[in-house]
Amino acid sequence: MALSKDRLIGRKAILLLLAEDSDEQLKQLVNNHWRGCTGRVGSMEAHKVVAAIETAAKKNGIIESDIYRESHALYHAIMEALHGVTRGQVQLGSVLRTVGLSFAILRGNPYDHVQEGDWIAVSLYGTIGAPVKGSEHETIGLGINHI
Repeated sequence: MALSKDRLIGRKAILLLLAEDSDEQLKQLVNNHWRGCTGRVGSMEAHKVVAAIETAAKKNGIIESDIYRESHALYHAIMEALHGVTRGQVQLGSVLRTVGLSFAILRGNPYDHVQEGDWIAVSLYGTIGAPVKGSEHETIGLGINHI
């Protein structure tokens, strides 16, 4: 059960997120048996961030909405990524913080053996801060979970 160095899902999710041409990067990933998408979300409410990412994953066929374990795995990857963005306190509006984030979702098998199955990664990058223009700073988060 070794991770394949050319299939590190977290690294690929971050590179997809930060790519100058994410469409081209995504095409290359899809050609190598990955499923993924990118998007943007801004909010003072964490549940809206979660909803936007879940909607993108379902709309782009990354997860099947009628299979609970897939939604559950995605949820945990999102929450782990949000912990990074919010420095461990997944609170936004209630403590007067807002985020403006780009996200990438990536699904595939990062292991040498096909029997290990699929994993899902969510990467987030953007700004967080007080809801006043110019009162924000950069932030990044990554969450990975098995399906």
